[in-house]
Amino acid sequence: MSERGALRTRLDLLAREVAKFGAVGAVGLLVNIAVFNLLRHTTDLQVVRASVLATFVAILCNYVGFRYWTYRERDKSGRTRELSLFLLFSAAGAVIENGVLYLATYGFDWNSPVQSNFFKILGIGIATLFRFWSYRTWVFKALPDPSSPAEEAVPGTDRFLEQRRPAETVERAPVRN
Repeated sequence: MSERGALRTRLDLLAREVAKFGAVGAVGLLVNIAVFNLLRHTTDLQVVRASVLATFVAILCNYVGFRYWTYRERDKSGRTRELSLFLLFSAAGAVIENGVLYLATYGFDWNSPVQSNFFKILGIGIATLFRFWSYRTWVFKALPDPSSPAEEAVPGTDRFLEQRRPAETVERAPVRN
């Protein structure tokens, strides 16, 4: 396959991954906003506490969607590790998401229902960028491609490539006057 064709294939796969991540995220967004507004209007919970609870309900919903649809082809060997990392990065995303809402609510006193929903969604958007990067990089790791020429040519290349290589010296041609 040409270099251009390989790039095209990688971009197509990334586009599909982003679309699936977005679809699961959209469901999570609906769950998050619905639970947030339900808690906000039916309980006496403070805005940020209602948001944190809604975020964690959405996180559980998203894990199922990511594991069984978006990243179903990814490595499934270390589920405990995967779930631990997912919860860790989700918690970091929750801090980002709810930090935006906290700042708006308590820093600027923007606490009307419309303002709360706006800053909740803004926080979700910022946290989503972090979550996409962290989930695909650390949580749902890609399996090695067995059809890759490098994998076929030399088994165990991953161990070799992980080792540190000494600095390469470059021989220079003599300067002619």
